[in-house]
Amino acid sequence: MSIFDKKPWLGNYPKGVPVTIDPNRYGSMLELFQETVAKFGDAPAYQSFADRITFNELDTLTDNFASFLRNHLKLEKGDRIALQVPNLIQYPVAMFGALKAGLVVVNTNPLYTPREMEHQFTDAGVKAILIYENFAHNLEKIIHKIPAEHVIVTGTGDMLKGMKRHIVNFAVRYVKKMVPAFKLKGAYSFRKALALGAKKKFTADRSSRDDIAFLQYTGGTTGVSKGAMLTHGNIIGALEQSAAWLSPMLVGEKDMSIITALPLYHIFALTANCLLVFKLGGLNILVPNARDFPAFIKIMKDNPFNMICGVNTLFNALMNHPDFASINFSSLKVSLGGGMAVQDAVAKKWQQITGCVLSEAYGLTETSPGVTINPLDGTARMGSIGLPFPSTEVKIVKDDGSEAEVGGHGELCVRGPQVMLGYWNRVEETTEVLSEDGWFRTGDIATVDEDGYFKLVDRKKEMILVSGFNVYPNEVENVLASYPKVLEVGAIGIPHERSNEAVKVFVVKKDESLTKEELLEFCKDKLTAYKIPKEIEFRTDLPKSNVGKILRRVLKEQELEKRDLASRPGIA
Repeated sequence: MSIFDKKPWLGNYPKGVPVTIDPNRYGSMLELFQETVAKFGDAPAYQSFADRITFNELDTLTDNFASFLRNHLKLEKGDRIALQVPNLIQYPVAMFGALKAGLVVVNTNPLYTPREMEHQFTDAGVKAILIYENFAHNLEKIIHKIPAEHVIVTGTGDMLKGMKRHIVNFAVRYVKKMVPAFKLKGAYSFRKALALGAKKKFTADRSSRDDIAFLQYTGGTTGVSKGAMLTHGNIIGALEQSAAWLSPMLVGEKDMSIITALPLYHIFALTANCLLVFKLGGLNILVPNARDFPAFIKIMKDNPFNMICGVNTLFNALMNHPDFASINFSSLKVSLGGGMAVQDAVAKKWQQITGCVLSEAYGLTETSPGVTINPLDGTARMGSIGLPFPSTEVKIVKDDGSEAEVGGHGELCVRGPQVMLGYWNRVEETTEVLSEDGWFRTGDIATVDEDGYFKLVDRKKEMILVSGFNVYPNEVENVLASYPKVLEVGAIGIPHERSNEAVKVFVVKKDESLTKEELLEFCKDKLTAYKIPKEIEFRTDLPKSNVGKILRRVLKEQELEKRDLASRPGIA
Protein backbone atom coordinates (compact mmCIF):
# COMPACT_ATOMS: atom_id res chain seq x y z
CA MET A 1 0.00 0.00 0.00
CA SER A 2 1.43 3.39 -1.02
CA ILE A 3 1.59 6.47 1.17
CA PHE A 4 -1.21 7.93 -0.96
CA ASP A 5 -3.47 5.02 -0.05
CA LYS A 6 -2.55 5.26 3.64
CA LYS A 7 -3.16 9.03 3.71
CA PRO A 8 -1.03 9.81 6.79
CA TRP A 9 -2.01 13.47 6.51
CA LEU A 10 -5.42 12.68 7.96
CA GLY A 11 -3.78 11.95 11.31
CA ASN A 12 -2.22 15.40 11.30
CA TYR A 13 -5.44 17.34 10.74
CA PRO A 14 -6.00 20.01 13.41
CA LYS A 15 -8.56 19.26 16.10
CA GLY A 16 -12.09 19.84 14.89
CA VAL A 17 -11.33 19.49 11.16
CA PRO A 18 -13.35 16.64 9.55
CA VAL A 19 -11.79 14.13 7.16
CA THR A 20 -14.59 14.58 4.64
CA ILE A 21 -17.14 17.22 3.68
CA ASP A 22 -20.55 16.96 2.04
CA PRO A 23 -20.07 18.37 -1.49
CA ASN A 24 -23.82 18.01 -2.11
CA ARG A 25 -24.92 20.20 0.78
CA TYR A 26 -26.30 22.83 -1.60
CA GLY A 27 -27.94 22.36 -4.97
CA SER A 28 -26.37 25.53 -6.30
CA MET A 29 -24.62 28.72 -5.25
CA LEU A 30 -28.05 30.34 -5.12
CA GLU A 31 -29.12 28.00 -2.31
CA LEU A 32 -25.96 28.85 -0.38
CA PHE A 33 -26.59 32.56 -0.94
CA GLN A 34 -30.19 32.38 0.26
CA GLU A 35 -29.30 30.40 3.39
CA THR A 36 -26.50 32.82 4.28
CA VAL A 37 -28.67 35.92 3.83
CA ALA A 38 -31.45 34.40 5.94
CA LYS A 39 -28.95 33.56 8.68
CA PHE A 40 -27.02 36.84 8.86
CA GLY A 41 -29.56 39.40 7.62
CA ASP A 42 -28.60 42.86 8.87
CA ALA A 43 -24.96 42.06 9.64
CA PRO A 44 -22.41 43.83 7.39
CA ALA A 45 -21.17 41.79 4.44
CA TYR A 46 -18.89 44.08 2.40
CA GLN A 47 -17.15 47.38 3.10
CA SER A 48 -15.57 49.90 0.73
CA PHE A 49 -14.36 53.43 1.58
CA ALA A 50 -15.76 52.87 5.12
CA ASP A 51 -19.28 52.33 3.69
CA ARG A 52 -20.93 48.97 4.35
CA ILE A 53 -23.78 46.94 2.91
CA THR A 54 -25.58 44.25 4.86
CA PHE A 55 -26.48 40.75 3.71
CA ASN A 56 -30.11 41.88 3.29
CA GLU A 57 -29.08 44.93 1.27
CA LEU A 58 -26.90 42.71 -0.90
CA ASP A 59 -29.88 40.43 -1.50
CA THR A 60 -31.98 43.33 -2.78
CA LEU A 61 -29.22 44.80 -4.93
CA THR A 62 -28.37 41.44 -6.50
CA ASP A 63 -32.06 40.86 -7.28
CA ASN A 64 -32.11 44.22 -9.04
CA PHE A 65 -29.02 43.47 -11.09
CA ALA A 66 -30.27 40.00 -11.98
CA SER A 67 -33.61 41.48 -13.04
CA PHE A 68 -31.81 43.98 -15.28
CA LEU A 69 -29.81 41.21 -16.94
CA ARG A 70 -32.80 38.95 -17.56
CA ASN A 71 -35.76 41.32 -17.97
CA HIS A 72 -34.08 44.32 -19.62
CA LEU A 73 -31.09 42.93 -21.51
CA LYS A 74 -32.94 39.66 -22.19
CA LEU A 75 -29.89 37.55 -21.39
CA GLU A 76 -30.54 33.84 -21.00
CA LYS A 77 -29.33 31.14 -18.66
CA GLY A 78 -25.78 30.11 -19.57
CA ASP A 79 -24.86 33.40 -21.27
CA ARG A 80 -21.47 34.79 -20.24
CA ILE A 81 -20.93 38.15 -18.58
CA ALA A 82 -17.45 39.62 -18.04
CA LEU A 83 -16.79 41.47 -14.78
CA GLN A 84 -13.83 43.82 -15.12
CA VAL A 85 -13.82 45.82 -11.89
CA PRO A 86 -11.43 46.25 -8.94
CA ASN A 87 -12.24 45.55 -5.28
CA LEU A 88 -15.38 47.62 -4.94
CA ILE A 89 -18.84 46.66 -3.67
CA GLN A 90 -19.97 46.60 -7.29
CA TYR A 91 -18.14 43.29 -7.69
CA PRO A 92 -20.13 41.12 -5.23
CA VAL A 93 -23.36 42.82 -6.32
CA ALA A 94 -22.70 42.02 -9.98
CA MET A 95 -21.22 38.58 -9.34
CA PHE A 96 -24.04 37.27 -7.16
CA GLY A 97 -26.60 39.03 -9.37
CA ALA A 98 -25.22 37.30 -12.45
CA LEU A 99 -25.35 33.92 -10.70
CA LYS A 100 -28.95 34.59 -9.66
CA ALA A 101 -29.74 35.27 -13.31
CA GLY A 102 -28.24 31.91 -14.27
CA LEU A 103 -25.32 33.51 -16.11
CA VAL A 104 -21.68 32.45 -16.22
CA VAL A 105 -19.26 34.95 -14.69
CA VAL A 106 -16.06 35.63 -16.64
CA ASN A 107 -13.65 37.33 -14.25
CA THR A 108 -11.31 39.77 -15.98
CA ASN A 109 -8.32 41.77 -14.79
CA PRO A 110 -9.19 45.50 -15.10
CA LEU A 111 -5.58 46.22 -16.09
CA TYR A 112 -5.71 44.03 -19.19
CA THR A 113 -4.62 45.61 -22.45
CA PRO A 114 -7.07 45.74 -25.38
CA ARG A 115 -5.34 42.75 -26.97
CA GLU A 116 -5.74 40.64 -23.82
CA MET A 117 -9.36 41.73 -23.42
CA GLU A 118 -10.15 40.87 -27.02
CA HIS A 119 -8.79 37.35 -26.66
CA GLN A 120 -10.66 36.60 -23.45
CA PHE A 121 -13.98 38.16 -24.44
CA THR A 122 -13.95 36.49 -27.84
CA ASP A 123 -12.91 33.10 -26.50
CA ALA A 124 -15.61 33.19 -23.80
CA GLY A 125 -18.25 34.54 -26.18
CA VAL A 126 -19.35 37.14 -23.65
CA LYS A 127 -22.76 38.71 -24.21
CA ALA A 128 -22.32 41.52 -21.66
CA ILE A 129 -19.48 43.35 -19.89
CA LEU A 130 -19.38 45.29 -16.64
CA ILE A 131 -16.29 47.50 -16.82
CA TYR A 132 -14.66 49.99 -14.48
CA GLU A 133 -14.81 53.42 -16.13
CA ASN A 134 -11.10 54.10 -15.54
CA PHE A 135 -10.35 51.48 -18.21
CA ALA A 136 -13.38 51.82 -20.46
CA HIS A 137 -11.24 53.56 -23.09
CA ASN A 138 -9.49 50.22 -23.66
CA LEU A 139 -12.80 48.52 -24.32
CA GLU A 140 -13.70 51.23 -26.83
CA LYS A 141 -10.70 50.16 -28.95
CA ILE A 142 -11.95 46.58 -29.38
CA ILE A 143 -15.72 46.78 -28.88
CA HIS A 144 -16.32 46.26 -32.60
CA LYS A 145 -14.19 43.08 -32.59
CA ILE A 146 -15.87 41.17 -29.77
CA PRO A 147 -19.27 39.44 -29.46
CA ALA A 148 -20.51 41.51 -26.51
CA GLU A 149 -23.91 43.10 -27.14
CA HIS A 150 -24.23 45.06 -23.88
CA VAL A 151 -21.88 47.19 -21.79
CA ILE A 152 -22.38 48.48 -18.25
CA VAL A 153 -19.94 51.06 -16.89
CA THR A 154 -19.29 51.76 -13.23
CA GLY A 155 -17.39 54.48 -11.37
CA THR A 156 -15.38 54.20 -8.17
CA GLY A 157 -18.04 55.68 -5.90
CA ASP A 158 -21.18 54.22 -7.48
CA MET A 159 -22.14 52.07 -4.48
CA LEU A 160 -21.26 54.63 -1.80
CA LYS A 161 -24.02 56.34 0.12
CA GLY A 162 -25.24 59.93 0.02
CA MET A 163 -22.90 62.72 -0.99
CA LYS A 164 -19.85 60.47 -0.62
CA ARG A 165 -20.76 58.84 -3.93
CA HIS A 166 -20.67 62.13 -5.81
CA ILE A 167 -17.57 63.40 -4.03
CA VAL A 168 -15.54 60.25 -4.73
CA ASN A 169 -16.59 60.04 -8.38
CA PHE A 170 -15.89 63.75 -8.91
CA ALA A 171 -12.45 63.43 -7.34
CA VAL A 172 -11.50 60.39 -9.39
CA ARG A 173 -12.81 61.83 -12.66
CA TYR A 174 -11.92 65.51 -12.48
CA VAL A 175 -9.40 66.10 -9.70
CA LYS A 176 -7.14 63.06 -10.09
CA LYS A 177 -8.15 62.76 -13.77
CA MET A 178 -8.02 58.96 -13.65
CA VAL A 179 -10.79 58.38 -16.20
CA PRO A 180 -9.60 58.83 -19.81
CA ALA A 181 -12.28 59.92 -22.26
CA PHE A 182 -14.24 57.09 -23.89
CA LYS A 183 -17.30 56.52 -26.06
CA LEU A 184 -19.28 53.31 -25.72
CA LYS A 185 -22.54 53.70 -27.61
CA GLY A 186 -25.56 52.42 -25.74
CA ALA A 187 -23.66 51.68 -22.53
CA TYR A 188 -25.60 51.70 -19.25
CA SER A 189 -24.33 53.12 -16.00
CA PHE A 190 -24.27 50.62 -13.13
CA ARG A 191 -26.72 52.67 -11.09
CA LYS A 192 -29.08 52.96 -14.06
CA ALA A 193 -28.93 49.18 -14.47
CA LEU A 194 -29.91 48.67 -10.83
CA ALA A 195 -32.74 51.20 -11.12
CA LEU A 196 -34.15 49.55 -14.25
CA GLY A 197 -33.91 46.13 -12.63
CA ALA A 198 -35.76 47.31 -9.54
CA LYS A 199 -38.82 48.18 -11.64
CA LYS A 200 -39.67 44.56 -12.38
CA LYS A 201 -39.99 41.69 -9.93
CA PHE A 202 -37.35 39.03 -10.35
CA THR A 203 -37.48 35.33 -9.61
CA ALA A 204 -34.07 33.71 -9.59
CA ASP A 205 -33.37 31.09 -12.24
CA ARG A 206 -32.59 27.75 -10.63
CA SER A 207 -29.12 26.52 -11.48
CA SER A 208 -27.86 23.02 -10.83
CA ARG A 209 -24.61 21.84 -9.31
CA ASP A 210 -23.41 20.85 -12.79
CA ASP A 211 -24.00 24.27 -14.34
CA ILE A 212 -20.94 26.45 -14.95
CA ALA A 213 -20.69 29.32 -12.48
CA PHE A 214 -17.33 30.84 -13.48
CA LEU A 215 -14.98 30.85 -16.43
CA GLN A 216 -11.65 31.55 -14.72
CA TYR A 217 -9.00 32.23 -17.33
CA THR A 218 -5.60 30.67 -16.88
CA GLY A 219 -2.76 29.38 -18.98
CA GLY A 220 -3.41 25.96 -17.51
CA THR A 221 -0.22 23.94 -17.32
CA THR A 222 0.95 25.22 -20.70
CA GLY A 223 0.05 27.51 -23.53
CA VAL A 224 -2.47 30.20 -24.32
CA SER A 225 -4.91 31.54 -21.74
CA LYS A 226 -8.05 29.41 -21.53
CA GLY A 227 -11.16 29.32 -19.40
CA ALA A 228 -11.35 26.79 -16.59
CA MET A 229 -15.01 25.77 -16.25
CA LEU A 230 -15.80 25.92 -12.54
CA THR A 231 -19.28 24.64 -11.79
CA HIS A 232 -21.59 25.55 -8.93
CA GLY A 233 -20.64 22.16 -7.48
CA ASN A 234 -16.91 22.89 -7.75
CA ILE A 235 -17.26 26.17 -5.86
CA ILE A 236 -19.56 24.64 -3.21
CA GLY A 237 -17.07 21.82 -2.67
CA ALA A 238 -14.19 24.28 -2.32
CA LEU A 239 -16.13 26.43 0.15
CA GLU A 240 -17.16 23.45 2.27
CA GLN A 241 -13.54 22.28 2.38
CA SER A 242 -12.21 25.71 3.32
CA ALA A 243 -14.92 26.29 5.92
CA ALA A 244 -14.17 22.92 7.51
CA TRP A 245 -10.48 23.83 7.78
CA LEU A 246 -11.06 27.36 9.02
CA SER A 247 -14.04 27.10 11.34
CA PRO A 248 -12.26 25.57 14.39
CA MET A 249 -9.98 28.63 14.45
CA LEU A 250 -12.93 31.01 14.62
CA VAL A 251 -15.14 29.31 17.18
CA GLY A 252 -16.63 31.97 19.42
CA GLU A 253 -15.41 34.84 17.24
CA LYS A 254 -17.82 37.74 16.91
CA ASP A 255 -17.77 40.34 14.16
CA MET A 256 -15.48 38.23 11.99
CA SER A 257 -13.74 40.21 9.24
CA ILE A 258 -11.06 39.77 6.60
CA ILE A 259 -8.80 42.26 4.85
CA THR A 260 -9.43 41.75 1.13
CA ALA A 261 -6.49 43.23 -0.74
CA LEU A 262 -5.97 40.53 -3.36
CA PRO A 263 -8.09 41.22 -6.47
CA LEU A 264 -11.50 39.56 -6.38
CA TYR A 265 -11.21 38.53 -10.04
CA HIS A 266 -8.35 36.19 -8.97
CA ILE A 267 -9.46 32.69 -7.92
CA PHE A 268 -7.63 32.90 -4.57
CA ALA A 269 -9.46 36.02 -3.35
CA LEU A 270 -12.72 35.00 -5.03
CA THR A 271 -12.93 31.79 -3.00
CA ALA A 272 -10.97 32.55 0.19
CA ASN A 273 -12.27 36.09 0.69
CA CYS A 274 -15.35 37.02 -1.30
CA LEU A 275 -17.22 33.71 -1.05
CA LEU A 276 -15.86 31.88 2.00
CA VAL A 277 -16.10 34.77 4.45
CA PHE A 278 -19.54 35.60 3.03
CA LYS A 279 -20.64 32.01 3.75
CA LEU A 280 -19.32 32.31 7.31
CA GLY A 281 -21.23 35.56 7.87
CA GLY A 282 -18.12 37.72 8.06
CA LEU A 283 -17.22 41.14 6.67
CA ASN A 284 -15.01 41.60 3.63
CA ILE A 285 -13.09 44.86 4.11
CA LEU A 286 -12.27 45.69 0.50
CA VAL A 287 -8.97 47.36 -0.40
CA PRO A 288 -9.53 49.02 -3.80
CA ASN A 289 -5.83 49.55 -4.55
CA ALA A 290 -3.34 47.38 -2.67
CA ARG A 291 -0.46 49.30 -4.24
CA ASP A 292 -1.42 52.44 -2.33
CA PHE A 293 0.29 51.34 0.88
CA PRO A 294 -0.49 54.42 2.99
CA ALA A 295 -4.22 54.02 2.27
CA PHE A 296 -3.97 50.23 2.64
CA ILE A 297 -2.34 50.47 6.07
CA LYS A 298 -4.86 53.12 7.18
CA ILE A 299 -7.65 50.65 6.37
CA MET A 300 -5.90 48.03 8.51
CA LYS A 301 -5.49 50.52 11.36
CA ASP A 302 -9.11 51.66 11.25
CA ASN A 303 -10.70 48.19 11.05
CA PRO A 304 -10.00 45.32 13.45
CA PHE A 305 -9.67 42.10 11.43
CA ASN A 306 -9.41 38.37 12.15
CA MET A 307 -8.02 37.21 8.82
CA ILE A 308 -5.82 38.26 5.94
CA CYS A 309 -4.88 36.45 2.74
CA GLY A 310 -2.05 37.46 0.47
CA VAL A 311 0.99 36.48 -1.55
CA ASN A 312 4.59 36.56 -0.36
CA THR A 313 5.41 39.84 -2.10
CA LEU A 314 2.41 41.57 -0.51
CA PHE A 315 3.30 40.47 3.01
CA ASN A 316 6.92 41.48 2.43
CA ALA A 317 6.00 44.93 1.09
CA LEU A 318 3.61 45.58 3.98
CA MET A 319 6.23 44.73 6.58
CA ASN A 320 8.73 47.07 4.95
CA HIS A 321 6.37 50.03 5.38
CA PRO A 322 7.32 52.13 8.44
CA ASP A 323 3.73 52.28 9.76
CA PHE A 324 2.99 48.57 9.57
CA ALA A 325 4.23 47.65 13.04
CA SER A 326 1.88 50.21 14.62
CA ILE A 327 -1.23 48.27 13.48
CA ASN A 328 -3.21 46.51 16.21
CA PHE A 329 -2.98 42.76 15.48
CA SER A 330 -4.68 41.56 18.67
CA SER A 331 -7.69 40.20 16.72
CA LEU A 332 -5.68 38.49 13.97
CA LYS A 333 -6.19 34.71 14.03
CA VAL A 334 -5.50 33.57 10.45
CA SER A 335 -2.81 34.70 7.99
CA LEU A 336 -2.82 32.70 4.78
CA GLY A 337 -0.27 32.87 1.97
CA GLY A 338 -0.84 31.42 -1.49
CA GLY A 339 -0.32 32.14 -5.17
CA MET A 340 3.43 31.69 -4.82
CA ALA A 341 5.85 30.23 -2.29
CA VAL A 342 5.99 31.98 1.09
CA GLN A 343 9.64 32.64 1.85
CA ASP A 344 10.91 31.52 5.26
CA ALA A 345 12.29 34.95 6.11
CA VAL A 346 8.95 36.59 5.35
CA ALA A 347 7.00 34.04 7.41
CA LYS A 348 9.32 34.45 10.40
CA LYS A 349 9.18 38.24 10.28
CA TRP A 350 5.38 38.22 9.90
CA GLN A 351 4.93 36.07 12.98
CA GLN A 352 7.40 38.23 14.92
CA ILE A 353 5.52 41.46 14.15
CA THR A 354 1.90 40.25 14.18
CA GLY A 355 2.05 37.32 16.60
CA CYS A 356 0.18 35.23 14.01
CA VAL A 357 1.61 32.30 12.06
CA LEU A 358 1.74 32.85 8.30
CA SER A 359 0.48 29.54 6.89
CA GLU A 360 1.09 28.53 3.29
CA ALA A 361 -1.50 26.92 1.03
CA TYR A 362 -1.34 25.61 -2.53
CA GLY A 363 -3.87 25.54 -5.29
CA LEU A 364 -4.63 26.26 -8.92
CA THR A 365 -7.35 27.95 -10.88
CA GLU A 366 -8.43 24.50 -12.08
CA THR A 367 -9.03 23.35 -8.49
CA SER A 368 -11.14 26.30 -7.33
CA PRO A 369 -8.28 26.73 -6.06
CA GLY A 370 -7.49 24.67 -2.92
CA VAL A 371 -5.41 21.48 -3.02
CA THR A 372 -3.29 21.56 0.14
CA ILE A 373 -3.07 23.86 3.15
CA ASN A 374 -1.02 24.08 6.31
CA PRO A 375 -2.70 23.76 9.72
CA LEU A 376 -3.86 27.11 11.08
CA ASP A 377 -3.43 26.13 14.73
CA GLY A 378 0.25 27.02 14.98
CA THR A 379 1.60 23.68 13.74
CA ALA A 380 2.27 24.81 10.16
CA ARG A 381 5.54 23.53 8.68
CA MET A 382 7.58 26.27 7.11
CA GLY A 383 8.54 25.55 3.50
CA SER A 384 5.69 23.07 3.12
CA ILE A 385 2.45 23.56 1.20
CA GLY A 386 0.70 21.54 3.89
CA LEU A 387 -1.84 18.73 3.91
CA PRO A 388 -4.60 17.89 1.38
CA PHE A 389 -7.98 19.46 2.08
CA PRO A 390 -10.81 17.23 3.35
CA SER A 391 -12.33 15.01 0.62
CA THR A 392 -9.26 15.61 -1.55
CA GLU A 393 -7.15 12.81 -3.02
CA VAL A 394 -3.56 13.64 -3.91
CA LYS A 395 -0.76 11.55 -5.38
CA ILE A 396 2.68 12.10 -6.87
CA VAL A 397 3.30 10.35 -10.18
CA LYS A 398 6.72 9.69 -11.71
CA ASP A 399 7.51 9.99 -15.44
CA ASP A 400 6.94 6.26 -15.91
CA GLY A 401 3.42 6.52 -14.49
CA SER A 402 4.18 4.83 -11.16
CA GLU A 403 3.57 6.49 -7.81
CA ALA A 404 6.53 8.10 -6.09
CA GLU A 405 7.84 6.87 -2.74
CA VAL A 406 8.18 9.05 0.36
CA GLY A 407 10.70 11.78 -0.49
CA GLY A 408 10.56 11.02 -4.20
CA HIS A 409 9.81 13.60 -6.86
CA GLY A 410 7.01 13.51 -9.39
CA GLU A 411 4.02 15.36 -10.82
CA LEU A 412 1.38 16.35 -8.30
CA CYS A 413 -2.07 15.02 -9.24
CA VAL A 414 -5.35 15.79 -7.48
CA ARG A 415 -8.94 14.52 -7.45
CA GLY A 416 -11.86 15.97 -5.55
CA PRO A 417 -15.14 17.92 -5.77
CA GLN A 418 -13.23 21.16 -6.40
CA VAL A 419 -11.57 19.98 -9.64
CA MET A 420 -12.84 21.81 -12.73
CA LEU A 421 -15.16 20.41 -15.36
CA GLY A 422 -12.55 21.14 -18.04
CA TYR A 423 -11.32 23.95 -20.28
CA TRP A 424 -13.94 25.98 -22.16
CA ASN A 425 -14.22 24.77 -25.78
CA ARG A 426 -10.83 23.01 -25.55
CA VAL A 427 -11.41 19.27 -25.50
CA GLU A 428 -7.86 18.31 -26.46
CA GLU A 429 -6.25 20.46 -23.74
CA THR A 430 -8.74 19.09 -21.22
CA THR A 431 -7.95 15.45 -21.99
CA GLU A 432 -4.23 16.20 -21.64
CA VAL A 433 -4.61 17.17 -17.97
CA LEU A 434 -7.86 15.57 -16.78
CA SER A 435 -8.32 11.80 -16.82
CA GLU A 436 -11.66 10.06 -17.29
CA ASP A 437 -11.65 9.06 -13.62
CA GLY A 438 -11.20 12.66 -12.47
CA TRP A 439 -7.48 12.97 -11.76
CA PHE A 440 -6.08 16.40 -12.63
CA ARG A 441 -2.40 16.68 -13.53
CA THR A 442 -1.13 19.94 -12.10
CA GLY A 443 2.16 20.04 -14.01
CA ASP A 444 3.90 20.90 -10.72
CA ILE A 445 6.70 18.76 -9.34
CA ALA A 446 6.33 17.88 -5.66
CA THR A 447 7.42 15.54 -2.89
CA VAL A 448 5.77 14.24 0.28
CA ASP A 449 7.20 13.27 3.67
CA GLU A 450 6.13 10.37 5.88
CA ASP A 451 3.68 12.59 7.81
CA GLY A 452 1.81 13.56 4.64
CA TYR A 453 3.15 17.09 4.30
CA PHE A 454 3.69 18.08 0.68
CA LYS A 455 6.39 20.35 -0.70
CA LEU A 456 6.72 21.90 -4.16
CA VAL A 457 10.02 21.20 -5.86
CA ASP A 458 9.40 23.11 -9.03
CA ARG A 459 6.61 25.21 -10.43
CA LYS A 460 5.14 24.42 -13.81
CA LYS A 461 7.98 24.03 -16.24
CA GLU A 462 8.76 27.27 -18.05
CA MET A 463 5.91 29.18 -16.42
CA ILE A 464 6.99 32.48 -14.86
CA LEU A 465 5.46 33.47 -11.51
CA VAL A 466 5.38 37.24 -10.96
CA SER A 467 3.93 38.28 -7.58
CA GLY A 468 1.59 35.30 -7.61
CA PHE A 469 0.40 35.82 -11.19
CA ASN A 470 1.14 33.35 -13.97
CA VAL A 471 3.05 34.65 -16.98
CA TYR A 472 3.29 32.26 -19.88
CA PRO A 473 6.34 32.57 -22.15
CA ASN A 474 4.30 31.82 -25.30
CA GLU A 475 2.21 34.94 -24.84
CA VAL A 476 5.19 37.24 -24.23
CA GLU A 477 7.10 35.73 -27.14
CA ASN A 478 4.13 36.06 -29.49
CA VAL A 479 3.78 39.75 -28.67
CA LEU A 480 7.46 40.56 -29.19
CA ALA A 481 7.67 38.41 -32.31
CA SER A 482 4.92 40.52 -33.87
CA TYR A 483 7.23 43.55 -33.82
CA PRO A 484 8.66 44.06 -37.34
CA LYS A 485 12.27 44.44 -36.16
CA VAL A 486 12.31 41.17 -34.18
CA LEU A 487 13.50 37.94 -35.79
CA GLU A 488 13.40 35.50 -32.88
CA VAL A 489 12.58 35.71 -29.19
CA GLY A 490 12.70 33.47 -26.12
CA ALA A 491 11.25 34.33 -22.70
CA ILE A 492 12.21 32.96 -19.29
CA GLY A 493 11.76 33.84 -15.62
CA ILE A 494 14.66 35.28 -13.66
CA PRO A 495 14.96 35.76 -9.89
CA HIS A 496 13.61 39.09 -8.62
CA GLU A 497 13.82 40.33 -5.04
CA ARG A 498 10.36 41.94 -4.93
CA SER A 499 8.19 39.86 -7.24
CA ASN A 500 9.81 36.41 -6.83
CA GLU A 501 10.40 36.25 -10.58
CA ALA A 502 10.48 38.69 -13.47
CA VAL A 503 10.36 38.24 -17.23
CA LYS A 504 13.55 38.30 -19.27
CA VAL A 505 13.57 38.00 -23.05
CA PHE A 506 16.36 37.08 -25.43
CA VAL A 507 15.92 38.71 -28.82
CA VAL A 508 17.53 38.20 -32.20
CA LYS A 509 17.20 41.38 -34.27
CA LYS A 510 15.78 41.49 -37.75
CA ASP A 511 16.72 45.17 -38.01
CA GLU A 512 19.95 46.31 -36.34
CA SER A 513 18.40 49.68 -35.45
CA LEU A 514 16.16 47.95 -32.88
CA THR A 515 16.60 49.27 -29.32
CA LYS A 516 15.45 47.97 -25.93
CA GLU A 517 13.54 51.19 -25.33
CA GLU A 518 11.33 50.84 -28.39
CA LEU A 519 10.62 47.19 -27.59
CA LEU A 520 9.52 48.11 -24.07
CA GLU A 521 7.30 50.89 -25.42
CA PHE A 522 5.71 48.39 -27.80
CA CYS A 523 5.03 45.97 -24.94
CA LYS A 524 3.22 48.60 -22.86
CA ASP A 525 0.29 48.59 -25.29
CA LYS A 526 0.19 44.80 -25.59
CA LEU A 527 0.90 43.37 -22.14
CA THR A 528 -0.26 43.96 -18.57
CA ALA A 529 2.51 45.54 -16.48
CA TYR A 530 3.60 42.36 -14.67
CA LYS A 531 4.10 40.57 -18.02
CA ILE A 532 6.37 43.26 -19.49
CA PRO A 533 10.04 42.14 -19.61
CA LYS A 534 12.29 43.54 -16.90
CA GLU A 535 15.36 42.63 -18.91
CA ILE A 536 16.06 42.39 -22.63
CA GLU A 537 19.20 40.76 -23.99
CA PHE A 538 20.10 40.89 -27.69
CA ARG A 539 21.77 37.81 -29.16
CA THR A 540 22.90 36.75 -32.60
CA ASP A 541 21.16 33.38 -32.24
CA LEU A 542 19.16 31.30 -29.78
CA PRO A 543 19.60 27.64 -28.78
CA LYS A 544 17.22 25.33 -30.66
CA SER A 545 16.18 21.71 -30.77
CA ASN A 546 16.69 19.53 -33.82
CA VAL A 547 13.26 20.55 -35.09
CA GLY A 548 13.95 24.27 -34.63
CA LYS A 549 12.15 24.85 -31.33
CA ILE A 550 13.74 27.52 -29.16
CA LEU A 551 15.03 25.83 -26.00
CA ARG A 552 13.96 27.99 -23.08
CA ARG A 553 15.45 25.40 -20.73
CA VAL A 554 18.91 26.08 -22.14
CA LEU A 555 18.37 29.84 -21.95
CA LYS A 556 17.42 29.45 -18.29
CA GLU A 557 20.48 27.30 -17.54
CA GLN A 558 22.78 29.80 -19.26
CA GLU A 559 21.23 32.72 -17.40
CA LEU A 560 21.50 31.06 -13.98
CA GLU A 561 25.09 30.03 -14.66
CA LYS A 562 25.97 33.59 -15.64
CA ARG A 563 24.36 34.94 -12.48
CA ASP A 564 26.16 32.37 -10.36
CA LEU A 565 29.53 33.33 -11.82
CA ALA A 566 28.80 37.03 -11.37
CA SER A 567 28.01 36.49 -7.69
CA ARG A 568 31.31 34.81 -6.90
CA PRO A 569 34.04 36.95 -5.26
CA GLY A 570 36.67 38.18 -7.68
CA ILE A 571 34.64 37.38 -10.77
CA ALA A 572 33.29 40.28 -12.77
